[in-house]
Amino acid sequence: MFSRRANNVTPSFTVELNARIAELNRSGEDIIKLNIGEPDFNTPDNIKDAAKAAIDNNFTRYTPIQGIPDLQKAIIDKLREDNGVEYTMNEVCVTTGAKQALFEATLTLADEGDEVIIPTPCWVSYVDMVKIAGGIPVQVPAVGYGKDRYHLDLEAIAKAVTPRTTAIIINSPNNPASVVYTREELEGLVALAVENDFWIISDEVYEKLLYDGSQHICVASISPEAKAHTVVVNGCSKSYAMTGWRLGYAAGPENCMKKIRGLQGHITSGINSITQKAGVEAIMGQQRSVEAMRQEFDRRRQMMGEKLQAIPHVETTDSLGAFYYLPNVSWYFGKKWQEGVIENSVDMATYLLETVKVAVVPGDAFYAPGCLRLSYSNSMENLEKGLDRLAYALAALV
Repeated sequence: MFSRRANNVTPSFTVELNARIAELNRSGEDIIKLNIGEPDFNTPDNIKDAAKAAIDNNFTRYTPIQGIPDLQKAIIDKLREDNGVEYTMNEVCVTTGAKQALFEATLTLADEGDEVIIPTPCWVSYVDMVKIAGGIPVQVPAVGYGKDRYHLDLEAIAKAVTPRTTAIIINSPNNPASVVYTREELEGLVALAVENDFWIISDEVYEKLLYDGSQHICVASISPEAKAHTVVVNGCSKSYAMTGWRLGYAAGPENCMKKIRGLQGHITSGINSITQKAGVEAIMGQQRSVEAMRQEFDRRRQMMGEKLQAIPHVETTDSLGAFYYLPNVSWYFGKKWQEGVIENSVDMATYLLETVKVAVVPGDAFYAPGCLRLSYSNSMENLEKGLDRLAYALAALV
């Protein structure tokens, strides 16, 4: 017998896909990975040097649950200077990656039977986080047409609010759609949250990866009422190429953060001591490496966008943040290949992997049926090769 909580988790769409990719790699196949959800750059040297110094200085013992003071201060300074919102030490908690911050916020704010609104497409873990907490995920599809898709549908969100609504989880810049929410739509969301007294859990981990003049707005900075209703989640994984270091944080009202710290005290306690010293340098040190990565992502983004637009019957939106495209390939559903009929995005991902050795993530994993998520976190050479293979494979379907 297993717990209801464990049985209620939906296995990841990508588990079998990743296992097959690994199998093909072991057999020597040339797999072009357009499924990668992390920067392909190395962690900048100044950050690695700070970690090495921490080890040499024997900074290897337990740390406070909420994070070491110098890292908390660095986060507070960053939120004030970059995002225009003021927090105190008691309003910040350092976590083992942004995922832990998101999960702890969800566990804190959603009780058994509570409803949490999730605009879709969305990151794969939001829905299951709510389910594990005992809550009910309420998916509200994003709105918009053509290149301007995947913005918040405020009218639909308002209709989805009930007396059991306790929170909404948003993500801007967005994974997988790479949309960046505007100030106007965030102000509308804040108005709904204040009027109906629900929380906003705002995942802002891609905030430094912006293109074509897009501007990231921290929702907590919109007004004092917004700050009082918001838990901001961020981290160093995407902006500083520190995915394996596992450094995230949450910031919010003191009464909420006290509960989050209480949970963390029984889950992990304080996070890795070496990682925290590296995090201080990441946030407070030189930012040239971040901008260099962003510029390289931008070059790749433009090339991938042009390649996708040239493929017949593929619809795609602009990629204004993060490092993804979410093209719609549903025109090709119903087409045949030697293994059968392609009926959905999972079938399409399987077809691409098996025939032209291109790995992508099926849109169904992100509640985006008909789409594929393509990452431009790969070399320009590999991206061009992978997109050429993609175009060839689609043209070969009958």
